[in-house]
Amino acid sequence: LSRLRRRLIQDLHAQGMSYAQIAEKAGLSRGRIHQIRHTGPAPEAAFLGVGTVTVATPLRHDQVKDRPVLSLDDMATGQALEELVRSFDMQALSDHVTVDGRVDLNRPNLVVVCGPAMSEAMRTAYDTDPVIRWEHPHKGLWLLTDTRTGQSYRSGQEMDPRQPTDVAYLGRLPRPDGKGTFLAIGGIHPQGSRGVAHFLNGEVASLWGQVGSERFSVLVRSTYDPDTGLPQSAELITPVYRHDQDEK
Repeated sequence: LSRLRRRLIQDLHAQGMSYAQIAEKAGLSRGRIHQIRHTGPAPEAAFLGVGTVTVATPLRHDQVKDRPVLSLDDMATGQALEELVRSFDMQALSDHVTVDGRVDLNRPNLVVVCGPAMSEAMRTAYDTDPVIRWEHPHKGLWLLTDTRTGQSYRSGQEMDPRQPTDVAYLGRLPRPDGKGTFLAIGGIHPQGSRGVAHFLNGEVASLWGQVGSERFSVLVRSTYDPDTGLPQSAELITPVYRHDQDEK
């Protein structure tokens, strides 16, 4: 409710009403309007979820240690997303996609960081996207294709000469049970997913303004420090595609 109140006040103010006018129409004091504006999660927090948000990252098999491990890049991505959730005064939980690709997608307020190569469940979910496609022309190469323009994007790691860039998918996809959606993030390589987390840290409000809680997808290109993997910049390289509009 506090999020909805804040959003209503923001929307009315954006339409040209002063806070004094909003207070008068609502029968509240200007002090109370000011308090509401700064109480509870910001409206854009709903881009991530409306309650406790679960962030799932993929486990990988360590052949040396013969056990599941979390890569440093995936760990950093998960931590960055959890910190973003907590910055909105919401709780964050961590979970994992198992080594064999199992993950429960039928949960509310879920963010999954995993590409199609590591999980059949995620591969099936990505296939529901009406605009952006994952393609795997041959072993060792994954592409992200905007079917609207026909443009395919690859990671800088597969370029000659090699470049410290990566491309990642960001979108909201339907749950398998049809009872909601979840947020999907998948870099061609882990550095791409880390770039999405970096991007969201500064642009989540803008995305929320464009898509709200509806299904969508977009591609993000990021550059990173080749020694540390730290994202240096991230930008959208496709339009933000609203799936409800593409299905009409």
